[in-house]
Amino acid sequence: MREDILLGGPGAFLSEELGLALSERVLAYQAWWEAEGASLSVAIDRLGTPHLRQFNSAGERVDEILYPPSYTYLLSAGYSAGILYEVTERHDWRLSFLLGFITSYYDPGLYCPYTVTFSAWVPIYKYYTGARREEFLSLLSRREPPFGQGATWMTERGGGSDLGAHVGTQARAVDGLWYLTGEKYFASNVGADLAVVAARPEGAPAGIKGIALFIVPRERLYALGRNYLVRRLKDKIGTRSVPTGEVELHDAEGYLIGEARQGIYYILEVLNLSRVANSIGVVAHGLHALAQAYHFAMQRRLFGRFLVEQPLFRHELAQHYERLRWAGALAWLTEQWLETVWLEKPPYSERYAFFRLLTHLAKFWTAKVALQAAQWNLEVWAGLGTLTEFPPERLVRELIVTDIWEGTRHRHLLDAWEVLRRYPLLPRLPELWDIGAVDPYLLGELERALALPEEEAIPFIEPLLTRLAQAIGALTATQRSYSVLA
Repeated sequence: MREDILLGGPGAFLSEELGLALSERVLAYQAWWEAEGASLSVAIDRLGTPHLRQFNSAGERVDEILYPPSYTYLLSAGYSAGILYEVTERHDWRLSFLLGFITSYYDPGLYCPYTVTFSAWVPIYKYYTGARREEFLSLLSRREPPFGQGATWMTERGGGSDLGAHVGTQARAVDGLWYLTGEKYFASNVGADLAVVAARPEGAPAGIKGIALFIVPRERLYALGRNYLVRRLKDKIGTRSVPTGEVELHDAEGYLIGEARQGIYYILEVLNLSRVANSIGVVAHGLHALAQAYHFAMQRRLFGRFLVEQPLFRHELAQHYERLRWAGALAWLTEQWLETVWLEKPPYSERYAFFRLLTHLAKFWTAKVALQAAQWNLEVWAGLGTLTEFPPERLVRELIVTDIWEGTRHRHLLDAWEVLRRYPLLPRLPELWDIGAVDPYLLGELERALALPEEEAIPFIEPLLTRLAQAIGALTATQRSYSVLA
């Protein structure tokens, strides 16, 4: 590995290791983070996280999220740089994700508001045809402050893995308008101007086929007051820079997106967008952890020489760096596929199935690799790494949260396996993926495991999919190829 790249920050890694072209805007954004943003992010994490004011001085329920000025300043910097409007106005996912990588290197929690905002914008853009379409889209596409913010709220008290069983929010139609009643237990970017919300229309069947997707504005249009209430904010171990709370819906005004019976497909599209962003973001933060380890080792003297000179340290650093490079290549390959398939609608093509496979592989494996890097960084710092006054403990906290964001490891392993069972993708890899061949022995093991009954295949799923993710990432990194065959 090259230490100059590690010390050069996220931009050097993107351009030198992954071969991605960086514009002056991206480089200027990184320079801003180094000069101002990084220190503000640390202060917010420790002292200035958002808080909730439920009532005003007249005793009226307002449920206002109060942000420290430095948080608003940080958030506005990303919006002003184009992290959102590059997607909403130009459909330039690559530039948006490059800015997201820079953001997440310093603060993965801050990347969440941008991610859920464009994840809310996409289903409105693709599927909503109601009278307020342009109003909603323009709100989430602002290039000047005040910036409109979005959110994606699916999870209820039972958890998010089994939406078919645990979405209890009800939706009823009255004179062409929908009213939603229920609660969302883990609502990120709470306080957003528009949220896309999973709910079950009256008379809909049980299970995932009965879930629809709705737009829920923060303010009521046909009555006064807040359209949703915030019961409380969550006190999380990490990603403290984004407010996450419990939301109550009491006949909240809602706007149906697309067809009610297609709602689960829209929800999965939303989740997959966030999963790609999460994969890119955790690689950036894992890279930050390795840079912290290297900086510390340069000044830590042990047994007559600096830690950075010790053979075991250098060996382990190189191992973590190489895995992170492969993880980054897998994440950016998935981003490239997103660019080519994001406008597809149900029923999806086989190419979209391959994108889904890449998304699940990237989400679970990049998070695992990045968290391992952060844990190793804490080990390098030893006892100092456990103290809240030094960087390693925050890096671990942040990556523990992002490890389970948008689906735990188990969810992605099972979903990736389901894709491989349903679609004959393995024999078609050369057609779908313009890169060197995956080890035929690994592909043979996968084919044999896929032929087994599901319960017998369980012990093989994680080791085989881990090897597949690593193989795709390593080949992509070696060839620096993110091309997608037409």
